[in-house]
Amino acid sequence: MCSLKLASPKFFASIWNVIKDIEKDDAEEYSPGVEKKLIRSIDLHILPLFGLLYAVSVLDRVNLGAARVAGMGVDLELTVGDRYSIASCLYFVPYVLFQIPSSIIVQKLGPRIWLSICVTGWGAAQLGMGFVPKWGYLVLCRLFLGLFESGLLPAQVFVVSTWYKRHEVQKRVAGFYLFSILIGGFGPIIAYALTLIAPRGGLNGWQWIFVIEGAITIVVGGIAYIFFPNFPNKNRFLSEELTKIVLDRVEKDRGDAMPDEMTFTKVCTHLSDWKIWTMGIMLMCATIPTYVAGYFTPIILTSMGYTARDAMLLSAPPGVLAAFFTFVFAWISDKLRQRALLIAFQTILVIIGLTLTSYTINNGSRYFGLCLITVGSCASVPGILSYNANNVVSHTKRSISTAVIVAFAGIAGIFSTTVFRQKDYPKYLNGIWATMGCQFLLLILLGMTSYIFIRKNRLAREGKIGPLEGRQGFYYTT
Repeated sequence: MCSLKLASPKFFASIWNVIKDIEKDDAEEYSPGVEKKLIRSIDLHILPLFGLLYAVSVLDRVNLGAARVAGMGVDLELTVGDRYSIASCLYFVPYVLFQIPSSIIVQKLGPRIWLSICVTGWGAAQLGMGFVPKWGYLVLCRLFLGLFESGLLPAQVFVVSTWYKRHEVQKRVAGFYLFSILIGGFGPIIAYALTLIAPRGGLNGWQWIFVIEGAITIVVGGIAYIFFPNFPNKNRFLSEELTKIVLDRVEKDRGDAMPDEMTFTKVCTHLSDWKIWTMGIMLMCATIPTYVAGYFTPIILTSMGYTARDAMLLSAPPGVLAAFFTFVFAWISDKLRQRALLIAFQTILVIIGLTLTSYTINNGSRYFGLCLITVGSCASVPGILSYNANNVVSHTKRSISTAVIVAFAGIAGIFSTTVFRQKDYPKYLNGIWATMGCQFLLLILLGMTSYIFIRKNRLAREGKIGPLEGRQGFYYTT
């Protein structure tokens, strides 16, 4: 029934009406030359640093798989029981629990101060992992890693959403996200290069992975303190005139250019919105395959008969491919002003990839499956983050909603590290089935939200319901 309605002429007419309304608004903005130059300046001040920060975050989070292959599994006896899965999983407990507190703190302290503390903190935890004598200490360091990393992604998406109009957001989120995919894709190669430092300093190869990457992260924390941008109304790199243009653009787009005060009542009100929790489940479903790729690709490749060195080297190409297609999909999504349809296509790619990796015998087919999993899941994440950011109004609600859905991404990490069990090695069929089931759930939720948003947009245009999200002229992005 839902699919018939989605395919009806009214469905496409609704999308066309949204595009015409937005194009009409765009024509009334400042001159294209001024806006283009301004947006380029904002991009240069925000995206490279955001890309660097998220790249070291991803690198520090998922290098556990490479370190295990490089000898950590033997030295710390991680093959005993489910020790590796436990060490991977417990990282996400503080990562999930501190999402909302971190979003409240970033409103109070500002993103520059709070995030520089977070980056330096997880860099220290990462460096400490290079000196752990037993697996229990590794788990402790992973807990601190999750605690400090919890503040990064929601703050980044929130800050980006305060600078740009709704249909400029996904390319920017994808911009810094794809940089992290590239670095993450080359993570196993970087890790392999770092293992060659051993036995200098009396450390094994896997220890050098954590020591060098942790030290680099601490340095990046200092860079963040100096250069991290603030909210538009408190920025330090634009003139008053250009700042006014930024605020005017955002105000005209969705009516929330200026921050509103965070209160307990507002937090409770925001948390009662069903859209936030639906988007969170969607991001959880989309993120599970990214963790599967990050944590288990080197291990799956080893199970195909490749050496540890070849497995780490072959882990890079899927990430490079994913980085390219993430930006392509983001560009198309912003151009068409369409989120759900692109996310659905990417989800289908993941399902095909999971099928190939699980049920084909040829190593080439299984490796191609890993590529599809990485491409589809990595491209979906910025799409869902933008889907959420486009459909909420006010700084406080955007901050809280982003924190909640990123917390669900942490739940995805717990899910993926527990369903891919050591006893299921080398095929991990139970984990593959669970991941595939989540992709079908994601498709159902995309259809549901699209139907509801299109229906509410139509009713609002016909005057049958009040202004959406309490803002006159606001319509949901589908």
